Amino acid sequence: MAEFLASKEWTTFLQVLPTIPFETWETIWSTAVATLLALVIGLPLGVCLVTGEQGGVRPLPRWVMSLLNAFINLLRSVPFLILMIIVIPLSRLIVGTSIGTPASIVPLVIASFPFVSRLVETSIREVDAGVIEAAQSMGATPLQIITKVMIPESMPSLISNVTIATTTIMGYGAMAGIIGGGGLGKIAINYGYYRFNGVLEIFATVLLVILVQILQTVGTRLALRCDKRIQR
Repeated sequence: MAEFLASKEWTTFLQVLPTIPFETWETIWSTAVATLLALVIGLPLGVCLVTGEQGGVRPLPRWVMSLLNAFINLLRSVPFLILMIIVIPLSRLIVGTSIGTPASIVPLVIASFPFVSRLVETSIREVDAGVIEAAQSMGATPLQIITKVMIPESMPSLISNVTIATTTIMGYGAMAGIIGGGGLGKIAINYGYYRFNGVLEIFATVLLVILVQILQTVGTRLALRCDKRIQR
């Protein structure tokens, strides 16, 4: 035990320990911002994937739907590590730098909004067709059906899927440490993996696991509270 406390690993851990709260906050806020932006883009796309198909409440031309599906599938098929490298010039253009937490948000959003759009599509498709037909028979407009029927009725599933997306984005954010991103991923990769410091690597990983568990627990409880099928 004395040898371990005197080791270089433990000494480095104590040196880096004061920065852990800040890096944890970096992980949380970058995940929140990336999730919000992914929702801003992915939610309308997911709705369009359902409402724009033939027989939907607001059909779009077939070629538009084909292009939309191909575009989403293309972005989803690119591995995140490769995507991070590809969008480095774009990150530099948008935020003025290609390293750090702000720069990592750009590839996070690009990688996650197609995923979010598919999750939203799945949630919207769970809405009972009879409810939509009833709204149409009462003269509701497509926008009213979307905002007052589809989204409210699919809210429990949407919350569950957004929770999945958020935890996935947090995992992506940790991977961004490879290209200079901040947060706990930087601690685990730069100080842990690259410098062979197992203490820091495990410590940062445990913190990430705890954050994911908190997010999943909160998301699950919110989804249950919004589920009208559950008797209270």
